[in-house]
Amino acid sequence: MTQPKSFPIGRRTVLKAAAAAGVAQVAAPFVISARAAETVKIGLNDPLTGTYALLGKNEQIGCQLAVEQINKKGGILGRKVELLVEDSTSADTGIAVQKAHKLIDRDKVNFLLGNVNSAMAIALGEVSNQAGILHIVTGGHTDSVTGTDCHWNVFRVCNTTRMETNSVSSTLFKKYGKKFYFITPDYAFGHTLQQGFEAALKANNGTETGASLTPLGSTDFSSYLIKAEASKPDVIIFLTAGQDSVNALKQAVQFGLNKKFGIAGAQQELEVLEGLPPEARIGTWVFEWYWRQPNVPHVKEFVAEIRKVNGGKVPTARHWFGYASTWTCALAANHTKSLNALKMAKFLQNFKLPPEVALMPNNPFYREGDNQLMPTLYVGHAQEKGKDDPEDLFVVDKEVKGVDAALPVAETGCKMKWPA
Repeated sequence: MTQPKSFPIGRRTVLKAAAAAGVAQVAAPFVISARAAETVKIGLNDPLTGTYALLGKNEQIGCQLAVEQINKKGGILGRKVELLVEDSTSADTGIAVQKAHKLIDRDKVNFLLGNVNSAMAIALGEVSNQAGILHIVTGGHTDSVTGTDCHWNVFRVCNTTRMETNSVSSTLFKKYGKKFYFITPDYAFGHTLQQGFEAALKANNGTETGASLTPLGSTDFSSYLIKAEASKPDVIIFLTAGQDSVNALKQAVQFGLNKKFGIAGAQQELEVLEGLPPEARIGTWVFEWYWRQPNVPHVKEFVAEIRKVNGGKVPTARHWFGYASTWTCALAANHTKSLNALKMAKFLQNFKLPPEVALMPNNPFYREGDNQLMPTLYVGHAQEKGKDDPEDLFVVDKEVKGVDAALPVAETGCKMKWPA
């Protein structure tokens, strides 16, 4: 594998791009004179309403902290940085696309960040690619973002769904068995998570006892849980996220399913565990970042800074997603001394995040070939509350390197097309 590195680009390439159908053409976004003369604008397109609202708001907090730090260190190219935020909603991709066009075409942002919703992340990638603007996907996990739908200008901080299922599958087989029933949100994120687990089951002679596809924003999971119980699995795999996950796990415990079957999944988040009653903080999961890493440099300082702006609460992975994404923009621009999207994208190939931004072991880097961050994944189990700190709701049992969990670039489906 090519080692992580960074390098400058020798020549400037100017692109011309048209916006989506029905939207007027705009000038290439990396022509600095066509952008804000006084400030560098970063646009965040994320859900602030609906089932993913808390996740989006926490990403925004992380972005804002990064902006404040960047400005204290001289900004981007000596200019003040400004964060512009638009509510994508949690489920309406059409609105998310409209808001992206507003940020790019009217507000003239230099960078685009978002989205939590995987379907929206894919759609926004199309918009940003047409406009030729550097785009960091903060929290949309479905594989195709950096796979079959990859673009030269689109990078992703959060994991792929396959990375998550690959990192935890062997633990689930050993702990619970090989008969899975899936509770799956009915859109791109849920579908690809389930496909990842199904691939692991097939490779290990496991059995899928059934699956329920659940609409985004579901409040009543009783019918799905009844079907899961009737299928007699070893473990019920919850692939829900946000408020959907809170509702599903709370009802599973009310039904007593945790007394009969294993409870587990792939991605889990501190927002969900905080929203659950203590008795429902159960199961085996994957965290993408965790606040309690005493031996990792700069984590303690980051936790303290987030507490100041987060009502005293510790940061979640979503705070880190926003923080790392925003700092990626600044690092790319300041290292290349340019807002040229192509130069910045080339620079980020195999670029390692510095320790004060990485906030995790194993030197996370953006992999050349698919623009996917290779971070550390944290496999472990939920707990009612920590022994030393009541906010310590997750026990990390093992750390998995992203390069060990990810599919090789050749198997992701990404066919990266760079501008001529």
